[in-house]
Amino acid sequence: MRTIDFSPLFRSSVGFDRMQRLMDAAMRDEGNLSYPPYNIESCGENAYRITMAVAGFDQEDLDVTVKENTLTISGKARGDDEGAIFLHRGIAGRSFVRHFHLADHIRIAGAEIKNGLLHVDLAREVPEAMRPRKIAIQSVPAQDTTARQAA
Repeated sequence: MRTIDFSPLFRSSVGFDRMQRLMDAAMRDEGNLSYPPYNIESCGENAYRITMAVAGFDQEDLDVTVKENTLTISGKARGDDEGAIFLHRGIAGRSFVRHFHLADHIRIAGAEIKNGLLHVDLAREVPEAMRPRKIAIQSVPAQDTTARQAA
């Protein structure tokens, strides 16, 4: 396991402590990182989609929640096949919890399950106050500039 010291990056910045926590969490070894498999797609400039393979799970078995910029997708396995005798068991049917950290201004646009795939659509909605805006440059009349130079 590698340890990276990010403190030099944060010496001259304020308010990026959340980023540091995210980087630290990403570097930690979280077991079970491959189940269930998922994709994250960019569907445009301000749209994203998380697609997760949830074969064997019904809509009632899945839970999609958002709390404090963290999307949590969980699935609760049912014990329907307790009496079955498997010669080969290749379809994982275990419970899972998967967390996704969302950037500010990302909202969940919807979720649907189709053909064993759970699709969660995300949209970025930047408030008007945070969007780039043009600042008008005012010109100073010539007489004011001579008065400032004399002072």
